[in-house]
Amino acid sequence: MQFRDFVTQERIIDNLSATTKAEVITEMADLLFSQGAVNPDLREGILTALFHREELQSTAIGQGLSLAIPHAKHPGVRGLIGVLGRSREGVDYDSPDGEPVHLFFLLLSNREYADRHLEALAYISRKCRNAEFRNCLIKAVNRDQIADFLEDADNED
Repeated sequence: MQFRDFVTQERIIDNLSATTKAEVITEMADLLFSQGAVNPDLREGILTALFHREELQSTAIGQGLSLAIPHAKHPGVRGLIGVLGRSREGVDYDSPDGEPVHLFFLLLSNREYADRHLEALAYISRKCRNAEFRNCLIKAVNRDQIADFLEDADNED
């Protein structure tokens, strides 16, 4: 599993306009709908699944990682797809450490991709435990530079 397996350069939002948890999830999911990666007719159901997952427990990691991984499974999603969003200002995302979150990886899949979904969650978590990598993503100049950092991280494996 690598970032390139679920995030493309076109699915990177280098400066989210969202200021709340709900807005982050909606802005990132809407990118997938607008690109046709997910059928827009599924918008309500997918957003409901994402919000329901957050109600169970925040997907913010805490531990000073400034990372959240909102994710859900929905039968209408083909394969495993993701979006990377960055907030320069940070968003209050109910993180266990109480700190604002700057990096967001939204993942969607269907039940047939449950193993790949878990692999992607583990890969994101493992790579983002590296403070230097996180700081590079947070401080990147633009989407192109973020994509380069993701590619570099993939090439380390």
